[in-house]
Amino acid sequence: MTLEIRLAHRFKGFSLDVDFTAPPGVTAIFGRSGSGKTTLINAVAGLLRPDRGRIVAEGRMLLDSDRGLCLPPHRRRVGYVFQDARLFPHLSVRQNLLYGRWFAKLGAGAEFDRIIDLLDIAPLLDRRPGALSGGEKARVGLGRAILSNPALLLMDEPLAALDEARKAEILPYLERLRDEVRLPILYVSHAMAEVARLATTVVLLEAGRVLASGPTLELLADPATAPALGLRDAGALLTARVIAHESDGLTRLEGPAGPLWLPHIDAPAGKAVRVRVLAQDVMLALDPPGAVSALNILPATVHALRMGEGPGALVQLQVGPEMLLARVTRRSAAALGLQPGREVFAVLKAVSVAQENVGGGPSGPMARQGPGG
Repeated sequence: MTLEIRLAHRFKGFSLDVDFTAPPGVTAIFGRSGSGKTTLINAVAGLLRPDRGRIVAEGRMLLDSDRGLCLPPHRRRVGYVFQDARLFPHLSVRQNLLYGRWFAKLGAGAEFDRIIDLLDIAPLLDRRPGALSGGEKARVGLGRAILSNPALLLMDEPLAALDEARKAEILPYLERLRDEVRLPILYVSHAMAEVARLATTVVLLEAGRVLASGPTLELLADPATAPALGLRDAGALLTARVIAHESDGLTRLEGPAGPLWLPHIDAPAGKAVRVRVLAQDVMLALDPPGAVSALNILPATVHALRMGEGPGALVQLQVGPEMLLARVTRRSAAALGLQPGREVFAVLKAVSVAQENVGGGPSGPMARQGPGG
């Protein structure tokens, strides 16, 4: 489903003015606090009536201020998952889930059972929300939203209230939701690790405006967007497939960029994955390193160079058909003679890739939308 959004709204001291199209898949609305992310999805949900705007979901008009059309929230067929699950404390998990089905005027059936299995919440059905962990509440809240039979799912920082362990628990379920339910999702976040794992498209907001938008693999590998994304978080995505789990605790992967060795990945052989490689973890060499501890040495070509305001520089590298970023000093860039077309070797330590930066890649036609895809 394609979602067309054009919105303008003014608050005291802040204005939102955005115009973009979200293609099928997970579209991440990314930006710093105060950039307008929640205002945007509240307008899509019908919880905020903007000063001006037009929202079209797969040809169905939700808002057209020029015609005076503004569908109320209950007629938009939009599911909303908030930062906290907002479950009804006096109802069991089963009753909370069935409330979503009741709202959609549907009874329990095959779809109910499928979502229960997908989110692994069958053991929780007879419990009350007060007896659930944060991660369990998040899964139940997801299930209730999906079972309301929405045409579009909105998620506003759904993992923000969870600790790192609970986030790691929930992310695989969100990946399964993306791939198996295939429900269009607007996913609001300021956590780049979540965006890199889940999103097929990114819309980058800054001060209420769209700074950039496009396929995730392209946008994250663009040096021009790195300052807005955060230089510490700057990094590109490589796609790969799990080949084997070695006896020494490493996992061997193969992808368009070449072979990779990483600490053990909890994924079966044959599984497609995304690997987020931080720019600060990539070293560059003009010749193939000899005796070196780093296991991942990828032939690359300098595609673009962006000098920072300080002593640093970002180097965009083409590695096979994919793009990688390296963060180096201006002095190193000059010493190596880095310029577009220069052939180099990208060196990456296996242990520098954290588990949170490896996730299941989208399946089907959304699997590759980056350079060469």
